[in-house]
Amino acid sequence: MTYEVSKTDAEWRDELDRDEYAVLRQAATERPWTGRLLDEHREGVYRCRACSAELFRSDTKFDSHCGWPSFYDPSQSDAVELIQDRSLGMVRTEVRCASCGSHLGHVFDDAPQTPTGDRYCMNSISLTFEPAA
Repeated sequence: MTYEVSKTDAEWRDELDRDEYAVLRQAATERPWTGRLLDEHREGVYRCRACSAELFRSDTKFDSHCGWPSFYDPSQSDAVELIQDRSLGMVRTEVRCASCGSHLGHVFDDAPQTPTGDRYCMNSISLTFEPAA
């Protein structure tokens, strides 16, 4: 897949710290309940830490009690790409940034309390938060 933001592995390693690189470029997962954006409740925009693309807006964030920031819809339909993930002996749907291909988390259809029924379960470390002006 060709992305709008394309860098070599060495460039990603130079730009991201060790933990960011592990999650964003190697699809690792941060420990639950440890992410700095889990309890972020201000109005604003969540962006990809690797390329700054807008991914989610605060009005779609909800408390799913899973230990990671959760959203029920991306800010635009083409902001993320969904890829089948068969790792760990199960079938899940991986969520990647559509601009740079960085791993963000997974989406699950287990949130009937939301308008979409979806829970985009994101790693805090894969996102930045930009408060509304």
